[in-house]
Amino acid sequence: MAASTLSLLPIPTKTASSLLQPSNPRAVRLSSSLLAGSISLASASLFPRPSVRSAAVVSSLPTAKPERASAEKMPKWSLMAIKAFGMAELEARKLKYPKTGTEALLMGILVEGTNEASKFLRAIGITLFKVREESVKLLGKSDLFFFSPEHPPLTDSAQRALDWAVDEKLKSAGEDGEITTAHMLLGIWSEKESAGYKILASLGFDDQKASELTKSANKDVVMNSR
Repeated sequence: MAASTLSLLPIPTKTASSLLQPSNPRAVRLSSSLLAGSISLASASLFPRPSVRSAAVVSSLPTAKPERASAEKMPKWSLMAIKAFGMAELEARKLKYPKTGTEALLMGILVEGTNEASKFLRAIGITLFKVREESVKLLGKSDLFFFSPEHPPLTDSAQRALDWAVDEKLKSAGEDGEITTAHMLLGIWSEKESAGYKILASLGFDDQKASELTKSANKDVVMNSR
């Protein structure tokens, strides 16, 4: 009852004014800025930014042939192919797949978007949306509470597709030039039992179109921004 009575007592005007107008505004501004900083730090810890590996610092993609890793004269992957590989990992994570398969490599090529292989695919009606849709139909959806690794490892068929691309480049042009997204796409097509092959076939890609793509296999054009 006493507490109730005290709460109703009037506060003198001068006292109320001093409560609303602190004697040291600078201290208040400082404490406010510190509070804002602590809130932003808390937000950063609660919602960390996803770490994305920069494709620009990588000059080669994974290989199942360790002797290639130390070969100085091995052809390099093109910048667009490396970016497409990075996008493939992200697509696998979006779909919550445990590994990066040929279907993810195919999506990575289309996500990168500026390479010759993606232009060729779009020209014949094979789009990223369609490939994603076919991937879910073929492989299903992952468990709601499953999370992919930061860099989902390659499936065996995806690794063979990348190694096929390297071998094909070595056969066709020796040690000159780069391994492109077209080589990567043709590597996917070489894996007849893989998800990427089945998706391409279901969307109208065939051996004739693969032969057409072979003609422009060395043409990943680098787009310079100005």
